[in-house]
Amino acid sequence: MQKKIDPWGSCDVKDYDKAMKEFGIEKLERFPKRNILFDTGFVFGHKNIRAVLKAVQEKKRFAMMTGLMPSGPMHLGHALVVEQMKFFQELGAECYVASADIEAYLTRGLKRDELAKISEDYFLTYIALGLKADKCRFYYQSSGSQEYMNLSKFLAKKITFNEMKAIYGELSPAKIVSALTQVADILHPQLKENGGACPVIVPVGLDQLPHINLTGDLAYRFREEYGFVKISATFQKLLPGLQGGKMSSSQPNSAIFFSDGGDVVRKKIMGAMTGGRKSVEEQKKKGGSPEICPVYAYHLLFNNSSSGKIYEKCKKGELMCGECKKELANVLVKFVGDIQDRKKKAKNELGKYFR
Repeated sequence: MQKKIDPWGSCDVKDYDKAMKEFGIEKLERFPKRNILFDTGFVFGHKNIRAVLKAVQEKKRFAMMTGLMPSGPMHLGHALVVEQMKFFQELGAECYVASADIEAYLTRGLKRDELAKISEDYFLTYIALGLKADKCRFYYQSSGSQEYMNLSKFLAKKITFNEMKAIYGELSPAKIVSALTQVADILHPQLKENGGACPVIVPVGLDQLPHINLTGDLAYRFREEYGFVKISATFQKLLPGLQGGKMSSSQPNSAIFFSDGGDVVRKKIMGAMTGGRKSVEEQKKKGGSPEICPVYAYHLLFNNSSSGKIYEKCKKGELMCGECKKELANVLVKFVGDIQDRKKKAKNELGKYFR
């Protein structure tokens, strides 16, 4: 029997292969374009991605939909989702990006004025990270179109409380509204006002699987009324926290935030956990373990051209953790600083993404 996943809680996966078997997630197929997240295995599985691949091959319309949770400052882990968004945009996807402000208000206890401020910062960072305005639409759940708002309510007609409970476990009215609003987010690119039925790909973490499953069920039940087709999803690993475990906005030392200054970035990296040995002598003799090292994971994604050399030198005991951290710190100080500069310019572009 499958364990329940709480999309409003935490989901720290230890064995992704086991999770794939348990939750019916398939291994990824080859893509017509290479991308670092797929090449490194950070995107580890999918559901129904063949529909998207077929649309790409046949140059037919398809969409990519994702959302941001404005409950805390944006960190490097969020940048990986943006990398997927850019990837599908380059393949031809129409991109829909929602601020989950209704969900955050209902389930995270934030005030509405706070949500607007945090959301705008996310949107500006997305632009700074390279998401293009062409065929891309930002929106707030609280200010979606009338058809979108209606859909989030009409969905309740074909789902029972017991079914919702079986998917999510303990429920509250706030969670039910949040879940149905997320389903509307994923399905609304297929509304007639947006061009009608088409494949929709949703990049998510494993914690969002309940929403994906519920959306799939409801898309099928409303296929005659709305013409919805089966949705697709990719599943992405979490970027590890600098202190091990999960990266979290509520644990500042676990994450590099896009608001961090250069000195803060450097201090966090230099204080990070590693896969190194207890002493320099032991490191030289036995080598390190980059495969379990948070610092190496960051090298792999943000300093990829040097990651192979770093891996080999670490395994051979030729690279000490301090030197490895210094190189990463230099890379990330520049990366975060560049994004901060681009965000200032992005303010003039923001209006192009809301339409």
